[in-house]
Amino acid sequence: MAFERLSVGDLTAIIGDNGAHKSHRAGYNGLWSLKHASLDRNLFVPAYAGLNLEHIFDGAPPFDNDVFFEPRRAPMTLSRDDATRVTLHQAPTPSFELESWTRFELKPPHYIDMSFECRPHQHVFDHGYIGLFWASYMNAPLDKSFYFLGGAAPGQWLQYCTQFHNDQSTVRSVNDSFELTVSPGYRDALFRNHSQLQYRMPFYYGYFEDLVWIVMFDSKQLVRFSHSPSGGGFNAERRSANPAWDFQLIIPEFEVPERYRLDVRALLRPRCSRDEILAEYTQWIDSRP
Repeated sequence: MAFERLSVGDLTAIIGDNGAHKSHRAGYNGLWSLKHASLDRNLFVPAYAGLNLEHIFDGAPPFDNDVFFEPRRAPMTLSRDDATRVTLHQAPTPSFELESWTRFELKPPHYIDMSFECRPHQHVFDHGYIGLFWASYMNAPLDKSFYFLGGAAPGQWLQYCTQFHNDQSTVRSVNDSFELTVSPGYRDALFRNHSQLQYRMPFYYGYFEDLVWIVMFDSKQLVRFSHSPSGGGFNAERRSANPAWDFQLIIPEFEVPERYRLDVRALLRPRCSRDEILAEYTQWIDSRP
């Protein structure tokens, strides 16, 4: 078990590996906790995590949980790079032989930059693609939905809240035509069930008390959004389900031992207008090299 606490600007984060600590359960790497200065409540279900690397998948058997949840089961090492950044490293995993580095950096006043890199070491992905899945287990927000720009016309905001787990649970970009190949009898999963909704710009947001959680992606990669109304279990105190606001990276073709990268910026900030949310995304993209 290893974790580090970072405080920058309005945010205090605990970032950890796959170990258990007190009420935090084993297997939930990533943001064990995230709090804003204006609210002493964890954005994520305390026993779980946010930006949790949950699945590596290729749509092929075996179907046992040790393979399905391999990023949660395989060991990780955590290193503190400096006062604002930590890195999680996972050596090549037992089944998929995928090595990865995840760097979390906090920036004032309310930003978390996540850089994920992976390197396949063997050609063991049976259907030729690499699928990666991150889960964020939200701590009983009143509004279980998240929102994004999509629809038939540019500039249309869509509300997305699935009714059941694994029901129309993945949203693809309007430019995403890649179809996952899966073996007969492959288990059900959020990434297998597609919504008719499509997004036009690679970011989404959801409300948490008087704050807004915004997750933005490098537009050069094949990213998909996923939602579950109950993926984080049930909050008895608030008598509310904990939704999961998730995302995927699909690498349709790969070479060994090339590196592949996804950059993500997340924000936890006071509620603001949609124009301000869009401006946050535009400014981040324009500032990138």
